[in-house]
Amino acid sequence: MTVESRDPGLQPERTVLAWRRTLISLLVVDLFIWRRWLSAKSGAGQLSTLIPGLDYQGICALTAAAATIVLGSVFWVRSHQLHHGPEEASATLVLASALSIIALACAAVAAIVLGG
Repeated sequence: MTVESRDPGLQPERTVLAWRRTLISLLVVDLFIWRRWLSAKSGAGQLSTLIPGLDYQGICALTAAAATIVLGSVFWVRSHQLHHGPEEASATLVLASALSIIALACAAVAAIVLGG
């Protein structure tokens, strides 16, 4: 009896579509955070006079942008991996995506709490 290779069917395509939907939703969250920062009153909650406009909302916006860039990179790498074969995601990709999602969630909550 020989061991047959697993037929992944449409699983790689579904995975790429799920990553794409996740990335689009993260971009929407980014836009809300950036809009909140740009519409905030100038000078409120300034952290430093060295970087004009850097306040708590600005840090949230930069964190959200960095998290989305990392997740976009993970999406790009993973979609290329899935197009070349049904290999498992590396632990580094899973860790990077999990930490980025946590950072983005914290930035969104902080933007809401500190913006009020």
